[in-house]
Amino acid sequence: MSDLPNEGMRTPAENAELALLLEVAGTPKPGNVDRHRDLPDLRFEHFLAGAVGAREGLERAADGAPVGEAFEAAVAGMADQSGGNTQFGCLLLLVPLVAAAAADDLSPAGVTRVVESTTVDDAAAFYRAFEHVDVAVDDPPEDADAIDVRRGAEAVPALRARGLTLADVLATNEDDRNAREWSSGFRTTFDAAERIRDDEGPILDRAARVFLDLLAAEPDTLVTVQHGEETAREVRRRAAAVRDDLDAAEDLAEEFVAEGVNPGTTADLTSAALFVALERGVEV
Repeated sequence: MSDLPNEGMRTPAENAELALLLEVAGTPKPGNVDRHRDLPDLRFEHFLAGAVGAREGLERAADGAPVGEAFEAAVAGMADQSGGNTQFGCLLLLVPLVAAAAADDLSPAGVTRVVESTTVDDAAAFYRAFEHVDVAVDDPPEDADAIDVRRGAEAVPALRARGLTLADVLATNEDDRNAREWSSGFRTTFDAAERIRDDEGPILDRAARVFLDLLAAEPDTLVTVQHGEETAREVRRRAAAVRDDLDAAEDLAEEFVAEGVNPGTTADLTSAALFVALERGVEV
């Protein structure tokens, strides 16, 4: 009998790292990097390195560090590779989920408690994280220029003057699917995790199927930011047409890569769902 501690049991931080690895290895995920295809300036290897680099920040989240501190550390580690932004949005979802799991309360209510506990300092760390990588975001409302996330640390005095917590900041952007997760108890994440758990076959195939389900359900935020609402709706329609056929989805994946269409927000949600599924007993 082995004397190794926690043999056969991964920690929440380990499951989060594994979720990042499984997400990028799943295929086909139309328009995204996966184990079959790269993007012109962003490759499979960058995502592997980003997942490993994020580990320290994920461990901080599991150890009870403030959400903002853990997130900034995870992003800084993720960015320590030559491809640029690989998993910023994934980490925005994973950090509070890891914190909830480490507190033995991985549930909509549990993660909502984590979200509601965030502070102005957490918001400041979130803004500083934007200085580690380039993140595609939409323009802020006209009255919110002072707290545009693209300002990074320069916006922190305005955040403090307004007393905005990280939860407050994300609540102002309900058009973003990831931000809506923070405001809704991660409803989409938990629903998708149940679909992964109830599905059959290799987990990478389950990840690909849930990615298609998520992409067919709502327009992808990153596609909307980069290409506009009409293109995002068309991407959703095309995903719905192949959601039950992974072979057809392979063809769509090649089309989206050729067109420069990258549904990255859907990948974020897929990684979060994989984490919850792993924590709830899905085997690898």
